[in-house]
Amino acid sequence: MRLLLCLLLSGLLPATALSETPTNFRQAKKIISKIYEQNPVSFYCNCQYTNINGKLRADHKSCGYTPRKNANRAARIEWEHVVPAWWLGHQRQCWKQGGRKNCRKTDPLFRQAEADLMNLVPAIGEVNGDRSNYRFGMIEGEARRYGQCDIEIDFKQRVAEPAADRRGDIARTYFYMSEKYNLRLSAAQKKLFIAWDKEDPESDWERQRKQMIDSHNSNNRQAFLQLK
Repeated sequence: MRLLLCLLLSGLLPATALSETPTNFRQAKKIISKIYEQNPVSFYCNCQYTNINGKLRADHKSCGYTPRKNANRAARIEWEHVVPAWWLGHQRQCWKQGGRKNCRKTDPLFRQAEADLMNLVPAIGEVNGDRSNYRFGMIEGEARRYGQCDIEIDFKQRVAEPAADRRGDIARTYFYMSEKYNLRLSAAQKKLFIAWDKEDPESDWERQRKQMIDSHNSNNRQAFLQLK
């Protein structure tokens, strides 16, 4: 709370950024974008980024990123769901009856999960697209496709392997989303994420980010309980 108060008083984090309630993904992106102004670095590749005329642009030189295929998408920062929206929705009836579009339209709990700030991170657009809804796991070898960015993606096996210093963040996000929204994790996923959580403890920024999100969510907790 001390950090949050300092940010608010200094004007670095506008009070409106935390007073808004994200009822959908579009609104959530605006709020999490304000929070990440304190640490504008992409999640998987550690690329710095800047806001240019309202658009988030990645600085590839800051991280040694090399586009694999789509240079236009690689130039921008997108808000990635660590736990994919597909995984959030495919366990719900609304997804079976019309996919993501139908869930957004008919399922308030899906909209809440899709807009959950804890599940959103800034990512190079190309990496976000390549990762798709693939599960996280370990991949044999080090087939780097993005220059110095330490993420491997096996398109055939539909698996993404993040850098060691991101694995704990991912594990804790999956545990959080699973518990909050009653989402199922396989035994193999649980075993992997328990190991990742131990191997990669919380960083200072992860704690600060969580503190700011918790302060925002405390104002909206009652509304969420009514959805459940």
